[in-house]
Amino acid sequence: MSLSTTELVDPRTPVVRLHRFFDEGTVTYFAAPDSSGVVAGQGLVDGNEVVAFATDATVQGGAMGRDGCARIVHAIESAARMGCPVVGIWHSGGARLQEGVSSLDGVGRVFAAIVRASGRIPQISLVLGPAAGGAAYGPALTDLVIMGPEAKVFVTGPDVVRSVTGEDCTADSLGGPVTHSTKSGVVHVTCDTEEDAIERTRQITSLLADQREIDITQVTNRDLGGFLPESPRRAYDVRPLVGGMVDDGFIELHPKWARNIVTALGRLGGRTVGVVANNPLRRGGCLDSLSAEKASRFVRMCDSFGVPLIVLVDVPGYLPGVGQEWEGVVRRGAKLLYAFAECTVPRVTVVTRKAYGGAYIAMNAACLGATAVYAWPTAEVAVMGHEAAVKILHRRRIAAVPAQRQPEVIKELAEEHAVTVGGVEKAVELGVVDAVVSPINTRVTVAAAIAEALAAGRPDKNVHGNIPL
Repeated sequence: MSLSTTELVDPRTPVVRLHRFFDEGTVTYFAAPDSSGVVAGQGLVDGNEVVAFATDATVQGGAMGRDGCARIVHAIESAARMGCPVVGIWHSGGARLQEGVSSLDGVGRVFAAIVRASGRIPQISLVLGPAAGGAAYGPALTDLVIMGPEAKVFVTGPDVVRSVTGEDCTADSLGGPVTHSTKSGVVHVTCDTEEDAIERTRQITSLLADQREIDITQVTNRDLGGFLPESPRRAYDVRPLVGGMVDDGFIELHPKWARNIVTALGRLGGRTVGVVANNPLRRGGCLDSLSAEKASRFVRMCDSFGVPLIVLVDVPGYLPGVGQEWEGVVRRGAKLLYAFAECTVPRVTVVTRKAYGGAYIAMNAACLGATAVYAWPTAEVAVMGHEAAVKILHRRRIAAVPAQRQPEVIKELAEEHAVTVGGVEKAVELGVVDAVVSPINTRVTVAAAIAEALAAGRPDKNVHGNIPL
């Protein structure tokens, strides 16, 4: 099917958008465009087989009727049979009002198809315009959501919100890219232009469609220690370290939401890997309710699609506070424990500075079944920091000395405590850390552990959906 002059005039037509998404000249459409308002087809993305569909914003604002929904279901089911990713390009006002309950039934069938395919094939949503009502929940059920600059995602628009609740809002403030990338966590990636959004979707699709074999001969040593500050108390941005760990660049997911943890896709030795890393630049790297939830969904997605995980740990514990307890840090933190304990893909942990308390366990500890756990020579693995520990264990002794001498006494007690409970060496002795590795040898060591685990095969491939946690 070639692009007509009319289609080239309006960039919102599905044929134009699908033509821009697929490798040039590779798309085959399942059916010709018609009044259904949906076009679907299969083609190549960086040489990989992919199925995609697009709603037609030029036909009733992209509203979804029974026939259009049937095309989406067919596209998803076709991708599932082929075992390839399916990408949805969304620009829709939701169910067609004039079709009544028939359109609602059609939208519900789309939801059911997405859930049936969940965890079996990657499902990626690219939102390029308004996606309201049923067209909001479609993307929300998929694995990854990318939003262009004109995208809006909401259940009900600003007019309805204003009339029902009296709240004054705009479409952007209600469901625009900034809202969903910083407040709700609905969107994984936002882009400044539609062209960038399409290209970023292609990159993510390619990472999941073509994971490749790991080639450890191509993994070179890098001095990753240079990405950390000299002072162990100083905060730093972990993202340069993530970039140093992977081959050449990475795509960060949720970069502006729950920023105290980083989740990213990249390659190591050519193999697609997922990276989970505490970010001390935000909240000291503490885990909290949102970051635990963000990481757990990412871990389960990687497990579903066989993507090995690298976990970079520098965590002082869970963030304390009434607000955290009320926000469900216990419930949400349990999701991360469950996600790692359930995970069967190769997953290697590297403790760079510290791993304290319950957060030590939650960040893919050996007790949760980690493939391997490594630590840098200066790392600490403990219930809590030594100074914090002695303030509890020796509070009476500390209180008995003059106030001006207390810092000195605390320091002395902390040094004694470090010797008593042991540092990384004790962790290696107990088997909770497999080995101490230098920062310069970390990439090769991690790649070798992943390669060995991949060669051994997964003991029991988890078959589970990727519920939107």
